[in-house]
Amino acid sequence: MWKSWIYPGAYGKRIDFALLLIRLFFGLSILTHGYKKFNRLTDGNLDFSDPIGLGPEISLYLAVLSEFFCSLLLILGLFTRLAVIPLLFTMMVIIFIVHATDSFGDKELPILYSVGFFIILLLGGGKLSLDHKLFYHT
Repeated sequence: MWKSWIYPGAYGKRIDFALLLIRLFFGLSILTHGYKKFNRLTDGNLDFSDPIGLGPEISLYLAVLSEFFCSLLLILGLFTRLAVIPLLFTMMVIIFIVHATDSFGDKELPILYSVGFFIILLLGGGKLSLDHKLFYHT
């Protein structure tokens, strides 16, 4: 038993379960931010920051697309790798534009999100995802 903790060998089911946990944690966490923006959008309150100069309305639409809809795809494990690209872009805007001159403490959360999203981009959704159910044929 202890040997498996020191050298686990092939991960198999453990890595798929870990990917599920990572997807759920990061997806649900960013969804809380996206849900607030989605409500703002549906209420007609289009007053939003414009960090990359596209206009506040377009910036809000893009934030809702990323933080609300892409996080839902991430949670489901549907188009997982494609869904994390807008999320990573959003975090890069926050880190390098919105908080460019701020301390590390102000950038810490988006950096942590970025690391999680990058891991998901590299590894995909795993076997416990809709991607695997719908697109993996053996």
